[in-house]
Amino acid sequence: MNKNKIEIKLFKSPIGNSKKQKKILNSLGLRKLNQIITHDNKPEIIGMINKVKHLVKIIQE
Repeated sequence: MNKNKIEIKLFKSPIGNSKKQKKILNSLGLRKLNQIITHDNKPEIIGMINKVKHLVKIIQE
């Protein structure tokens, strides 16, 4: 895995959470449970992950 890439996995359903958190997950590209997405390791992405850290797991940095 490249050092400037990060893998994120959606492990908990966003049902019952706020609309803002659902929009954040949608903008990250996470739409289905257990879906794994690769993003660049940028401060903007890290900030979005921190907003929904109870719903996602960082697989690999």
